[in-house]
Amino acid sequence: MTTERTAKHTQEMQGPSWGQIYEFLLKAFIWGSLFGVLYVLRSFFLLIFLTFFFAYIQDHGVHFLERYRGPRWMRVTVSAVLLLGVLTGIGSYLVPRIIDQGQVYADKYPGYVQEIDQTIVELSNSYPILKPLLETGDSEVDSPSARLLQSLISGGEHGVSQEGLRKTIGVIRGLGQTLLGIGSAFLLALLFSFLIVLDLPRLSEGIKSFGDTRVGWVYHEVAESISSFGRMLGRAIEAQLVIAVINTVLTAVLIQFLGVGDKTAFLSLIVFLCSFIPVAGVFFSSVPICLSVLPVGGLGGVGLAILFIWIIHMIEGYILNPKIYGHHMRMNPVIVLIILTVGGKLFHIWGLILGVPICTYVFAHIIQKRPVKSHRPSKN
Repeated sequence: MTTERTAKHTQEMQGPSWGQIYEFLLKAFIWGSLFGVLYVLRSFFLLIFLTFFFAYIQDHGVHFLERYRGPRWMRVTVSAVLLLGVLTGIGSYLVPRIIDQGQVYADKYPGYVQEIDQTIVELSNSYPILKPLLETGDSEVDSPSARLLQSLISGGEHGVSQEGLRKTIGVIRGLGQTLLGIGSAFLLALLFSFLIVLDLPRLSEGIKSFGDTRVGWVYHEVAESISSFGRMLGRAIEAQLVIAVINTVLTAVLIQFLGVGDKTAFLSLIVFLCSFIPVAGVFFSSVPICLSVLPVGGLGGVGLAILFIWIIHMIEGYILNPKIYGHHMRMNPVIVLIILTVGGKLFHIWGLILGVPICTYVFAHIIQKRPVKSHRPSKN
């Protein structure tokens, strides 16, 4: 026993061998190449993510239907039809209301700006420290809120905000093209996910056959990690979906209580989508709610809205997350903000959505080597 300890201590003192260095460099090359490919394909992230999400739901539906007799293709078809029916029902009910309420929100936008301008003028009269922020030197800008925004964005340099406004107009003009791209990715994801789940057994066997080829060393390095990450990501999205639905329902009740019920569907959609962005999502979803409440309830109404939003997110953070999300995705808020900053810079919105699950998997299941439990129902 003493001899083994001495040999181990001697090996640690000598440092890593050339074989260990070669193995480390090989793994770094494989994973670096994989992340490089993902970075090149970042424009397809929406299609990839939706395909994974729909395939995950349909695969669980297929395994749920295993208790009933019938061929696998029939179970896949039933699962896909049910998913398509649910999506069609939700879309036919919500989309017209969201469009109408979004139009109302856009029509009332000048009124929101006037209300904000009046509030800023009142605050600047009460607190003179705000007056230098409103003095941009640009005579073409009449709105106090626009002056304040120009001061904050440009940092005192005139003309910078005009370039920002031109960029904003360009973004608005490209909104139709963006919506068309989202719609096409949605439809393609439904088709791809159905075909993948339908042919999943043969696809799995075909992918496993790569282990016996000349690139088998790449397969053996990444296959298990990608598979376990997919299971973990699917469970994380499933849990976050439940939390997002509950959060949206509570916020919809709050919107009705605050007297802006005519925008419930539009604001609830924003809350639902922002629920998938940790930490920063609450700020993104709170802005349109506060803007809608300001003309109705003034600063007092905005303060009340912020209070209730804070209560809802306390319920989410201390009740829903531990019960539904579990402890495997919990992370220090400062670390989360760092991940969101870096991920958002590199991968934009997908860095905000997937940055935390990816980093959680890397630290918990690769570095600490915790096993990823499968929640797939057992076959009868």
